[in-house]
This record gives sequence, structure tokens and C-alpha cells, in this order.
Amino acid sequence: MFIQFAAAAAGAAPAAHAGENPYGLMAALEQGGTIAWAVFLILCAMSVFSFYIMFTKLFEQQKIINQSKRVRSSFWNNPSLKEGAAKLEKNSAYKQIVDDGLIAMDQHNKLTDPVEAHDWLHGSLQRSQNAINSKLGTGLAFLATVGATAPFIGLFGTVIGIYRALIKIGASGQASIDVVAGPVGEALIMTALGLAVAVPAVLAYNWLQRRNKSISEDLAAFSNDVHGYMVSNGAVKPAVVGRPAPAAKPATATAGAATKA
Repeated sequence: MFIQFAAAAAGAAPAAHAGENPYGLMAALEQGGTIAWAVFLILCAMSVFSFYIMFTKLFEQQKIINQSKRVRSSFWNNPSLKEGAAKLEKNSAYKQIVDDGLIAMDQHNKLTDPVEAHDWLHGSLQRSQNAINSKLGTGLAFLATVGATAPFIGLFGTVIGIYRALIKIGASGQASIDVVAGPVGEALIMTALGLAVAVPAVLAYNWLQRRNKSISEDLAAFSNDVHGYMVSNGAVKPAVVGRPAPAAKPATATAGAATKA
């Protein structure tokens, strides 16, 4: 009786685990050992930092784009640059350009060696613009590095995994497809992980770079407008497109109102 019960329990144990996948990610990590876990953790860290940089830079870029819309609609309606800058956001990139231009103008008046105001202001505004562009580009180098190195890190894990699989196959003395497919397939998971980390990083890098280029062009145009305004004492400034006039009421509606009256 006891023997029959023990045999039934031994047969139930394999059945309980029959639904588990013996060739999944966890199985690959367990068989790969320390190297497989190290590669997996490195790729996970690279992916987390890549998405963090992508979302933070996207937020910064969108903030400057919104500032550009407000500058185009209302900044040049102010009677002076100081009043216009006072109405901009405290940490606005456009406010930084205007403030640096005003400071450069004050510094030019204090110079003992004569320098043309045009060259002095142009250099100061260019430095301000370069500082903003440099801040916008912070972190993008990491995305490029991840996109370039993540596939090779995953490939390193694959090579080690295949090496361990071949050793295991050689020790067992069997080379049938059911013996080879499992370990080799588990090793190839690392290559797939490397590509899964690299592709989003490359796409995000190219996308953010394109947005930075557009922002830089807007900043350069605004800097040029500020430069022209300052060297002409306010006589030269970009044309501000006014709000569209309200549409006239249809003639039929007007005629109908007159008839009722």
C-alpha cells in the first residue's frame, strides 16, 4: 500500500512541472551562471537609463517649444527688451538669450579698448545659444553608446552561452537536435535582449537629435532678431502677426434681423 502511494506521488511530481517552460529566460540565466546574469543586469540598466534620458529630454524639448510659441505671439509686442524678458518664464531659454544680450550691451559700454557693438553682441549671443544647445544635448551621447554597444554585449552573452552548451553537449556525448536546440536557443536569447535594448536607444537618439536641430534653428532666429533690435536701438524687429479679425456675419442673417425689426 505504501509502495503504491509513493509511486503515485513520484509520478505526480513531473506532471506538476510539465507546464513550465524549460527553455525560457530564467532557464537561460540559471544555466549561464554569473556571466549570463551580469550581461542581463547590464542590459537592463542600459535600458532603464535610456528610457529615463529619452523622457527627460523630451520634456525639456517640449518646454522650449512651448516657450517659442509664446515668444512669437507676444514677446515683440512689448515696448522694450527688458519688459519683454520680465514677462518670460524664469528659466526660459529665450529669457536667457535676452538677459545675456542686455548684459553684453552694458559690458560693451564699459570696454576701454574699442570693439564694435555688432561683433561684441554677436559673440555674446552666440555663446548663450551654444550653452543652451549644449544643455539640450546632455545625455544623448549615452543613447548613442547604448545603441552601438548593446548588441555586442548581448552577443558576448550568446557566445559564452553557446560555449557552455557545447561543453555540456560534449560531456554528454549526444548531439541530437533535442539536445542542441535547447542550450543554443537559450544562448541566443542574449542577442535578442541586446537588440531590444539597442533599437529603442538608436531611434530615440535620432528623433531627439532632429528635435534639437529644430529648436536650435528657432533659437538662432530669435538671437538674430534680438541682435538686430539691440544694434538698431529698437528700430529693427520682426513683424508680429496680429490676431485674425473676427469673421463678418453672413448677409442673410443681417437681412433677417432687419426684417424682424
